[in-house]
Amino acid sequence: MKKTLVLCTILFSIFAFSQEKSGAKQFWKNLQQQCGKSFEGQVTEGTDNDAFRNKKLVMHVRNCDKNTIRIPFFVADDKSRTWVFTYKNDRIELKHDHRHEDGSEDKITQYGGTTTNSGSSTLQFFPADQKTCDLLPNAAANVWWITLDETSFTYNLRRIGSDRLFTVKFDLTKTVPTPSAPWGWKD
Repeated sequence: MKKTLVLCTILFSIFAFSQEKSGAKQFWKNLQQQCGKSFEGQVTEGTDNDAFRNKKLVMHVRNCDKNTIRIPFFVADDKSRTWVFTYKNDRIELKHDHRHEDGSEDKITQYGGTTTNSGSSTLQFFPADQKTCDLLPNAAANVWWITLDETSFTYNLRRIGSDRLFTVKFDLTKTVPTPSAPWGWKD
């Protein structure tokens, strides 16, 4: 009877452990919970002359499916930016989709990176990938990271080996009205 009880306990422990979600999967699930919502943010780190300072910054978690989340990021009336997250093989990819007002792609677009590990439920790092290095040689040392918890979402960029640091923090406790479609999208 003791052997059966010990065996059941071990099997239950293995089963319970194997059912735990990775950091990437938990992060993905938490981000999907924001789908359809819009939030206002502010620059918390960056140069004093940063073009985003003192402008209305809005992120709209606009499109979510099983493996892709698209988040347009508006800087005042500029609707050219969308962060595209893709979940695959327990890793998350971040790409920056830049569009012109007519919807056509900017020549500098689709740069970013993929996490190198599953990360945590509240933090994911994206070092610059080869496409980014080829497209923007100065960005070869870029690392982006996203933090996500119950109250905030931050988008961060650090260029390793320089003073470049940029952070926008969005307040997830207060939704704002949903903006119109970003450039290249239709409502």
